[in-house]
Amino acid sequence: MSDPKVPAQDDSEKTLGFFERYLTIWVALCIVGGIVVGQLIPALPEVMARFTYAEVSIPVAILIWLMIYPMMVQIDFASIRRAGKQRRAITLCTIMNWAIKPFTMFLWASLFLRVVFAPWIEPELATEYLAGAVILGAAPCTAMVFVWSYLTRGNPAYTLVQVAIDDLLLLVFFAPIVVFLLGLSDIVVPWNTVFLSVVLYVVIPLAAGYLSRIYLIRTRGIDWFDNVFCRRLRPITIIGLLATLVLLFSFQGEVILTNPFHIVLIAVPLTIQTFFVFSIAYNWARWWRISHDVAAPAALVGSSNFFELAVATAIVLFGLDSGAALAAVVGVLVEVPVMLTLVRIANATRDKFPQSEEMEQA
Repeated sequence: MSDPKVPAQDDSEKTLGFFERYLTIWVALCIVGGIVVGQLIPALPEVMARFTYAEVSIPVAILIWLMIYPMMVQIDFASIRRAGKQRRAITLCTIMNWAIKPFTMFLWASLFLRVVFAPWIEPELATEYLAGAVILGAAPCTAMVFVWSYLTRGNPAYTLVQVAIDDLLLLVFFAPIVVFLLGLSDIVVPWNTVFLSVVLYVVIPLAAGYLSRIYLIRTRGIDWFDNVFCRRLRPITIIGLLATLVLLFSFQGEVILTNPFHIVLIAVPLTIQTFFVFSIAYNWARWWRISHDVAAPAALVGSSNFFELAVATAIVLFGLDSGAALAAVVGVLVEVPVMLTLVRIANATRDKFPQSEEMEQA
């Protein structure tokens, strides 16, 4: 009798390989497709936009939830305790997020938006673009980082621990950093956006993953869970990512088409900043000999941004049609292509790091 597990594994691997092999092309097609959908069927993004609370799109949140779930379901809660011992990685990423990234974002954005691109951007508008970039740089990622970690075969327990730490520190450091860098004494942080995002992107998928993991292992066994269920889930992350791109770019198509030149100008410092921060964090992790399954997500967490919070804060402070809001939106447009490039770099340099999980006891 043939093993019923084999066809399921083969099918999922073929599907995953089909998307992963040409992921750059698929991403480009989905970006273009999203813009086209937004222009040809404007009612679709308009209807989807109604399902928004605290600047968080519920349809996008559902798609992100689908992307995150395959990682969350693999978390063995006993491993969270061990992940907490990854003190070097936690220290590295926390320093990157709160002591380096916001300030390097300010420097890169100031250099390009106020100096290099001064002939093409009015000073007042450049200041608003700078504000949006700083707000973006001061908000570490909560959701999509689980996807980047998953695509590098990162340690899911460590990723969860790091995100939880950043969520707590965000409540303390986000507003003071933005106030310090921009001189905004009356900053208003949209706490409902912060709270909703944590619930949607961490609490719900974590609870769903934990409960389904316990149930499936109890009823079907650990071998079936690891070799059948988890393998079948693998393509869902990439399919969800591509669907999210179509939806996001259908929302932002009009912005892209009406402000193409300024979007390119804003994207330059944001892109340089992301590669710069990743390079520091990734090489730092290599110097400290942190295993790749922890080093990769640590560097990616330190590089990515919480764009929902950034957009919401920019709108609250400067208005929906402001340059700050536009800069935060450009952060959304830059995030996925750039982070996927960093994922490819991390995967291509896996052999430069220790491959076994090495928990620091010091």
